[in-house]
Amino acid sequence: MCGICGVVSARPLDSEMVGRVRSMNAAMFHRGPDGDGEFLSDHAMLAMRRLAIIDLNGGWQPLFNEDKSIALVANGEVYNYIELRKDLESKGHRFRTGSDCETIVHAYEEYGLDFVSHLRGMFGFALHDTRNKRIILVRDRMGEKPLFLYETPDRILFASEMKSILASGLINFELDPAAVNDYFHFYYVPDPATAVVGVRKLPAGHMLIIDTDPWRVQQRQYWRMDDVQPLMGDPTEHLRERLEEIGRLIIRSDVPVGVALSAGLDSSMVAALAAKHSPGQIHALSIGYAGTPHSDERARAKKLAQHLNMPFHDYEVAPDEVADCFAERNFMRDDPIADISGHGYYALSRLARSKNIPVLLQGHGIDELFWGYSWVRDSILGSMRKSGRLQITLRDRLGYLSKLFPKSTNRKHLRDWAYYVGGLLTGWRSPRPTAGSGPDTLEFYDLAEEFEMGRYAARKVLTRSFRERLTSRRPEDWFTHPQPWPDLGVLITRLACQTYLLENGLNQGDRLSMAWAVELRLPFVDYRLVETVIGLRKASADHMLPPKARFREVIKDYLPDWVLSRPKTGFTPPINAWITTLVNRYNSELAKGYLVETGVIEPKLARTLAKPHSRVSIWPTTAYRVLVLEWWARGMQAAAQYKPASEILSNPRPLLTQILDNQPRFAHREPAPAR
Repeated sequence: MCGICGVVSARPLDSEMVGRVRSMNAAMFHRGPDGDGEFLSDHAMLAMRRLAIIDLNGGWQPLFNEDKSIALVANGEVYNYIELRKDLESKGHRFRTGSDCETIVHAYEEYGLDFVSHLRGMFGFALHDTRNKRIILVRDRMGEKPLFLYETPDRILFASEMKSILASGLINFELDPAAVNDYFHFYYVPDPATAVVGVRKLPAGHMLIIDTDPWRVQQRQYWRMDDVQPLMGDPTEHLRERLEEIGRLIIRSDVPVGVALSAGLDSSMVAALAAKHSPGQIHALSIGYAGTPHSDERARAKKLAQHLNMPFHDYEVAPDEVADCFAERNFMRDDPIADISGHGYYALSRLARSKNIPVLLQGHGIDELFWGYSWVRDSILGSMRKSGRLQITLRDRLGYLSKLFPKSTNRKHLRDWAYYVGGLLTGWRSPRPTAGSGPDTLEFYDLAEEFEMGRYAARKVLTRSFRERLTSRRPEDWFTHPQPWPDLGVLITRLACQTYLLENGLNQGDRLSMAWAVELRLPFVDYRLVETVIGLRKASADHMLPPKARFREVIKDYLPDWVLSRPKTGFTPPINAWITTLVNRYNSELAKGYLVETGVIEPKLARTLAKPHSRVSIWPTTAYRVLVLEWWARGMQAAAQYKPASEILSNPRPLLTQILDNQPRFAHREPAPAR
């Protein structure tokens, strides 16, 4: 696991550009505190920071083929490297290291541009074929590892993080109006867009092929979820076989491995798989929240850890800590993401690093793949009705009216009812939120209350002049596809993975774990598992089954009954207390902040947000979204001020370096730059 960056230019590089790339690399010290490396040719420079996970003493990058005509810097892990290495060695390839990523170089030698189809894992890498004057940038199929791009007619900058690409000093930091509008609707900017004008991400499952003589740039998609063939047979058997395979691959590491363990089924299954294939070697880590035992899952997580013979580590988060870390957390996220639960991932990764556990397994992906979210299930049924594939019944029509009455006198039902009716009365909620969205727009994320609230808030928060700069692109365009729609089960699954899972889950997880030099691995977004789920879905629709039905059938063989009977949970924070603490701490600074000064938000908004508001109004949630965007923009604006690499490295993050200084280190060498 590393951070990578670099430049490819139609013109020969000069010493100034070399220095700028070194500053980009220094800005990612947290991604790779174990060392760095670089490769320089006339038209390209590749650089990396290393977090040593496999082949600690030998796997230094850049990595090369036998005659060093191919150079590679890579971020991530190739999980099937042992099997792939054996195959490549049988074809005559000779390896210099035990690094998993060296297989990428030899696979390219052997298979050309089809080499990516042989790689199973998470990766973002840059490969330089010096003989053919070609540089290839690649991002893994599901987008676990990031790759940011900034392009001009004759130059391309790339980096694993936004703050790295901005550290080049070559980008004028400016917010993109369409992206800001998306942010208020989704509470994140859907990948591959970013909030900065001119910067984008290489889409998941794509490669960028850059030829320098003559200059030519091609973007190519090498994998699509939709292309999977139907898979016949017993779903339980197919899924069990795939999960067993993942369990063997995902734990490969030369450093300690931990599991982010809540009381939920997804993380429990990750723990069970890891414990089965590496008994007694895997750690369990969990967090809790001060003063809120109803959302503290540590006791249940510890019980499973003991059952699986895992050492258990836990940490309690206080509200003041959430506020204290607010600015840094938003900066390290790299994208503006207003997910209040993000501090849980941040604190858990810090706990892992403090225990010298540089690899952390997490359970993202199951809800998106197996209909775990109610809004995703509602999406497919609503879209089927909209397309005429499902008849609209009287019960459906009466469903809107039923929401006007509480389901019962249960406290939770009364609270949900009050929130719904309060939203109607204050104007941000609609009885039919998708009405008028257009015939080609699926009923999808606009069903979520976050989207409804954001649609209303954007009109209230953004200045008229900023809104006038909006293009014709709508937030709904992210889930608009011409009719007739293909297999809706597959289409809705892909959209859920490309929007909510990718940005709020994978991107946020990568940045908040790497903020503490921890490699996050997500077994359930393994592309072979995804293909199995989609193949089974194409053969036999499963959206009418209970949530996670097929997944539950498999995990019965791995988990005790007392875990299977638990209700759905996750790292559930005390949201209201956290937001109140943050708003009280930071709202007063909005009036003189970046968003007001650059004409993004109305100056009077700062005063509005500082007032007490009902929880059923848009303002508590909107206040948090504005605060996240404000402090993210401040951090990124500062990152865009060019500094030499030596200056950046002379002032690394104190707490991270203090933790690293107190941990055992391995002997290593600093690789000399190659040309």
